[in-house]
Amino acid sequence: MIFHTDCCQTFGKVPIDVNAMGIDLLSMSGHKIYAPKGIGALYVRRKKPRVRCEAIIHGGGHERGMRSGTLAVPSIVGLGKAAELCGAEMETEGKRIAGMRDRLHQRINAQLEDVYLNGHPTQRTPTNLNLSFAYVEGESLMMGFNRKDKYGDAIIAVSSGSACTSASLEPSYVLKALGVGDELAHSSIRFSFGRFNTDEEVDIVADRVVSTVNHLRRMSPLYEMAQEGIDLSTVEWAHH
Repeated sequence: MIFHTDCCQTFGKVPIDVNAMGIDLLSMSGHKIYAPKGIGALYVRRKKPRVRCEAIIHGGGHERGMRSGTLAVPSIVGLGKAAELCGAEMETEGKRIAGMRDRLHQRINAQLEDVYLNGHPTQRTPTNLNLSFAYVEGESLMMGFNRKDKYGDAIIAVSSGSACTSASLEPSYVLKALGVGDELAHSSIRFSFGRFNTDEEVDIVADRVVSTVNHLRRMSPLYEMAQEGIDLSTVEWAHH
């Protein structure tokens, strides 16, 4: 059996040992580590076992018959340099970004109830925080985050799902596989962090999240019922 992993979100951000992890094929994308867009790489194990790939682009016989066409040399060099920088700065940058991630989580938790962390509390990338806010809907949250307030036109770019499913209104199949119910999965928001983010931006986002969730919950009959002690799982809903 051959093991392939999509490491686009982890490459350059956490240590990866293909031998210790038993990885035979590993794919990554350059734009996730600030390399030029449109360039990526595939690691292919050469022994124990040797993995052989079949070409999908034919014609000129370039790259030992694996891919015909002219190589994008500037993008390849950019990817190599970006990977080099990530390797040199991974430990310190990872700690700094994880600090911002935890800062956001702590500030939100301190001011809101019924907020749920999706994923392992520690064994996850420093750049990602996925939270579910009970009794509100993720799409409404995203629209509310970018309303004008004391921060003016500050724009918060978040997602209610992964990049792969951002165009779908279905709850994340990944969250569902983790055991998250449909209601909470629909209320989930994914926050991502990078090397150009700051603690000041984190604080702005935290304040905006808290005010938006409170605003939406004040209008939510489900939240009102929960506050009155009604077990929503026992309610029989009628369709009209």
